Amino acid sequence: MRLFGTDGVRGKAGKKLTAQLAMRLAMAAGIYFRKNSVTNKIVVGKDTRRSGYMIENALVSGLTAVGYNVIQVGPMPTPAIAFLTEDMRCDAGIMISASHNPYYDNGIKFFDHKGDKLQERDEEAIEKIYFDDEAIEDNQKVEKEIGASKRIDDVIGRYIVHLKNSFPKDLTLSTLRIVIDTANGAAYKVAPTVFSELGAEVIVINDKPNGFNINYKCGAMHPEELAHSVRKYRADVGFALDGDADRLVVVDERGEIVDGDKILGALALYLKKCGRLNRDKMVATVMSNQALEDFLKANGIDLVRCGVGDKYVLDEMKKEGLNFGGENSGHIVFGDYAKTGDGLASALQIAALMLRSGKKASEILSPFEPYPSRLENINIKEKKPFEQIEGFGEWQEEIKRRGLRSLIRYSGTENKLRILLEGKDAKALNKTMDELVEFFQKALV
Repeated sequence: MRLFGTDGVRGKAGKKLTAQLAMRLAMAAGIYFRKNSVTNKIVVGKDTRRSGYMIENALVSGLTAVGYNVIQVGPMPTPAIAFLTEDMRCDAGIMISASHNPYYDNGIKFFDHKGDKLQERDEEAIEKIYFDDEAIEDNQKVEKEIGASKRIDDVIGRYIVHLKNSFPKDLTLSTLRIVIDTANGAAYKVAPTVFSELGAEVIVINDKPNGFNINYKCGAMHPEELAHSVRKYRADVGFALDGDADRLVVVDERGEIVDGDKILGALALYLKKCGRLNRDKMVATVMSNQALEDFLKANGIDLVRCGVGDKYVLDEMKKEGLNFGGENSGHIVFGDYAKTGDGLASALQIAALMLRSGKKASEILSPFEPYPSRLENINIKEKKPFEQIEGFGEWQEEIKRRGLRSLIRYSGTENKLRILLEGKDAKALNKTMDELVEFFQKALV
C-alpha cells in the first residue's frame, strides 16, 4: 500500500486516515528524523477539522514513543508550520490538514528541519520503516528516553511578525478596505490580525470554525460569498484562503474573480520592476495558459514549466535558483518569504503592488487576456500507454499544426483521461477537442 500522495498522506479521517495509521506513521517518521537529529524537537500544527484532535494525539503518541519531544501549536496555516520548523530549530515539522478538501478528510504533511517539504526519497524511506514491524518494535523507548509533549499557544506571534516583515516598510494599508474569507480554517486568527496591524480596514467573513464548516461553501474553493461581500462593502479587494491558507483566490473591486495566471503575470512583472525577480525567470505548471508565457516573454521574463503541484513548483525553483513561482489554482510561492505556497504572504504582495501602482485591483491584476481553453474528462476502462495508442502521435502533430497547445494525461486517482486544449482560435480549439474526445473514446472506452 502506498501511503504518500502528491502532498503528504491524505484520506477520509477514521476510514483511510485512522488513529492507528497516524500513530504508526509518526513512529516511522520519528525513527527516520532521529538519524540526523540535532534538537530532538518536532513541531505539530493543524487546521480546524474536528478529526485534527484524533490525529494530533495519535501523532504525539507515536513521536514520544520513539523518543521525540513534541511542540503542539494548535490551529496554524501550513506555511506557518514550515516557517516555525526552521525558526524554532526543530528537526522536523508536521501539519495536519487536508487543505481545500471537505471537513471529513484530513491529511499529514511533513517538513524537514529547513521547513522544506520532503523529497520523494524521504517519503519512501519513511514508508519503508512504516511497514517494517521489527524497526517499529526495536525503536520504541522506555524509562527516561520516552519523549515529552507541550502545547505552546503564543507562537502565532512569530508568524505574524514574519508576515509583517515581508510587507514593504515604507507602505501602509491604511488606504485600503479589504475583505478576507478565511474559509473557517487555519488562518481565522492570523489573517485579520496581520492586515489590521498593517493599517487596513478589514472585513472578515467565515472566521467561525466549528470543526465541520471548513471550506464549506466558502474560501478559495467557493469565492462567491467573497465576491458578494466586496461589492456590498465597496471594498478595494477581496482575498479568499483555503482551509490551511496555502492557497489564495483574489476578487477585484468590481466583485470579479481574478484569473490565477493573470495574478502570476502581474506579480512577476512587479518583482522584475523592483529588481527582485531572480534571473528574470519564474516557474509555473503545465496547466498555466500560454498567454501567460507570451506576456512574460514580451516583458523579458522566461517561464519555466513543471508538473502539477506546488511541490514540483518548489523543486523547480530550487533547481533553477529562482524566488518566484506558482500555480494558477492559487498556490503562489515567494521564495524570499516562504518555503511553500502562502496565501497571506501572497495577499500582502498583491496589496503592495496595488499601492505602488496607485491603480485599482481590476486594472493592475489584468495585464493580459488568457487564450481560449477547454478541459474535458473522459471515463476510461484502462490507462493504456499513449505510445501504444494507434494514431496518437499523428494527433500530437496535428494539434501543433493547428496552432494549439495540449496537455493530455491520465488522472492519478481515477480511471479518467484529462484533455486540456488552448489556443488563440476558439473555433479551431472546439473542433479539435470534439475530434479528440471521439478519438479517445474509440481507443480507450
